[in-house]
Amino acid sequence: MKRWYGKLLGFFAGAALFRTNPLFGALIGLLIGHAFDTDWFKLSRDNPYAALGLTSDATDAEVDQAYRRLIAQYHPDRVAGAARELREQAETKAREINQAYDRIKTLRRSR
Repeated sequence: MKRWYGKLLGFFAGAALFRTNPLFGALIGLLIGHAFDTDWFKLSRDNPYAALGLTSDATDAEVDQAYRRLIAQYHPDRVAGAARELREQAETKAREINQAYDRIKTLRRSR
């Protein structure tokens, strides 16, 4: 589901902050809210747990289980005979899953 609340909050905050020209402020706020909603600031990409569909309080067993489940689902060998675009998407997703898993393991080892 796409996020929408950034646009709404930005619209009203911009209109309130630019009292001399509330329409201009609302449009600026709407643009900033859109940037937030579409993750231009890359807020969620820094969290390796989100890539595995977990929270940071997940156990090691849950991390391993989520990794195995996702890598089995998105492994490029599963779509070896498919179209080139589908293979590239699977490779990209598998790379993201592997990087997130490696990052989690590194973070947990350093504790």
